[in-house]
Amino acid sequence: MYVVAAVAGAITVFFDVANQSYLPEIVDSNQIADGNGKLSASQQVAGVVGPAAGAGLIRGIGSPLAIAVTSVCMAASSLLVSRVEHVEERKPREERHPMRQDIAEGMSFVIRHPLLVRITACTGLSNFASNVVFALFVLYVLRTLDLAETTLGLVFSVGAVGGFQEAISATRFTTLVGEGRSIPIAALLIPLGAVSTPLASILPSAPTLFVGGFITSWAIVVYNVVQVTFRQRLCPKPLLGRMNASIRFLVRGPIPLGALTGGALGTWLGIVPTLWAGVGLMALAALPVLISPLITMGDLPNELDALAGDPEDANGLTND
Repeated sequence: MYVVAAVAGAITVFFDVANQSYLPEIVDSNQIADGNGKLSASQQVAGVVGPAAGAGLIRGIGSPLAIAVTSVCMAASSLLVSRVEHVEERKPREERHPMRQDIAEGMSFVIRHPLLVRITACTGLSNFASNVVFALFVLYVLRTLDLAETTLGLVFSVGAVGGFQEAISATRFTTLVGEGRSIPIAALLIPLGAVSTPLASILPSAPTLFVGGFITSWAIVVYNVVQVTFRQRLCPKPLLGRMNASIRFLVRGPIPLGALTGGALGTWLGIVPTLWAGVGLMALAALPVLISPLITMGDLPNELDALAGDPEDANGLTND
């Protein structure tokens, strides 16, 4: 199981970095937000159907065969992606840089941009805090709250419905409040929704989790669609892969640390106090974008076309 999880995780890194870097290659700059919204909508639909289908498969054919069905679905996904007709132009070998230089350029672009570095800090801290909570969530729902496995699946599905609702209305929401302001607003709504998790030990459990999960998932999709679109639009195309890989390293690296911290604190303090601590950390994670120029900004910078033709800026070492 450890080996399978490690291999699947490594492959997912390659897919996700390429996935985020490839979208600007196949759509125009002004269509990136709409493209991200549609991709997110498909993910949320899977999030609604997946838990229920998984529970049904486990009951019907057992866990091992259910995992086999998942593998077949992943193979079908790979086949569909391979049928994309757009042909990407690869750099000539003589123009490629050593890996160390590529990593440095991608990391420099992220760290030196005044808005991007704040978004990255918020995302990384939020991932750490949310995984403090998520590490204990299943145990909390099934043992502390004594809810059924089917109720747990329904909680995940209701959360995915919230994400789907935002995915199909992301453009309308950002038009209403502004691209820049939507990032700190969503970052603040995430812990406000997540507070439902520890509150479920006091209030009616299932309804509280349903409402909180809906709000949290809705806010996460707002946040992700807007900030991913911003960085795809901002970054020069030759640097997209390195920029996305750098951000993924910075924001996904805290995930296992958060899960480990959640497990340790759950053993030491107990599950419910640890959940409250995790929600508090999620609120603190929003500070980098709350106390930033984003809170007063309507439209975010759209510098893709301007930077694409400037060799000095295209190396990722200059900022406005």
